Amino acid sequence: MTPSHSDLLAESLSKLESSQKQVNGKTDPGHSEGNSGTIGTPRIHEGYGFRPPSGVSTPLIASATAASESLVPDSNGLGWPAKSTYSRLTATPEEKAAREKKLTEAVRTILDCIGEDPNREGLLKTPERYAKAVLWMTKGYEDRLADVINDAVFAEDHDEMVLVRDIDISSLCEHHLVPFTGKIAIAYIPNKLVLGLSKLARIAETFSRRLQVQERLTKQVAIAIQEAIKPRGVAVVMEATHLCMTMRGVQKPGSITTTSCMLGCFRTQQKTREEFLTLIKR
Repeated sequence: MTPSHSDLLAESLSKLESSQKQVNGKTDPGHSEGNSGTIGTPRIHEGYGFRPPSGVSTPLIASATAASESLVPDSNGLGWPAKSTYSRLTATPEEKAAREKKLTEAVRTILDCIGEDPNREGLLKTPERYAKAVLWMTKGYEDRLADVINDAVFAEDHDEMVLVRDIDISSLCEHHLVPFTGKIAIAYIPNKLVLGLSKLARIAETFSRRLQVQERLTKQVAIAIQEAIKPRGVAVVMEATHLCMTMRGVQKPGSITTTSCMLGCFRTQQKTREEFLTLIKR
């Protein structure tokens, strides 16, 4: 039986992990958070998830010295995991219950600090409700990209643009923990492989269900697709309204933030990029 795309991915990541161990002498590259002394290795482009060895949750910025920067494969397929992402992913039912209880108590403290009475009728169950809600709104920390994509990668001799636009996105701003909402458009030009259309939306959903900034969210979606099927190019544009700008701070309702990420031929070929930008405006 022909191995599935997920099986090939798992085998590839296993080989890369073994190679990384030989180079660094590390026993588990997936657990190197907080170790700023990790030896630098060449950038590896394989698999669905990457992270800097320091455990920083954002992708490294490409520069003239990119070849010397270190990005090691995330053996758990999480894609730029934060410090506690792995522990949340592998938590037992008892650990999940303890985490929810801890979060519930924290919300009660917040209610008390803002001058409310956590024991009054209207707020009595609010801490528990909010704890469950915020865990759901950040469920992207528990999603493996390999599981999200699954086997929805198909061999297809199609070399024209594939575009899905107007994908609704909701996320939490990591600076103020308030929502930002909007729409995202994703396009790619295949290179022998195509991705199931719904998977484009699911990848965007996975990264949006984490604490985010719009700039990073846009880039993570693009790179995840690039790593999944190695297309000739990927383009992502997102437009969103941020409550941290409309209900606090400068208080400018109606303001829209637009971010983009162009990879491959969308970055290098102006006509391809212009075709994409024209299509998403129709």
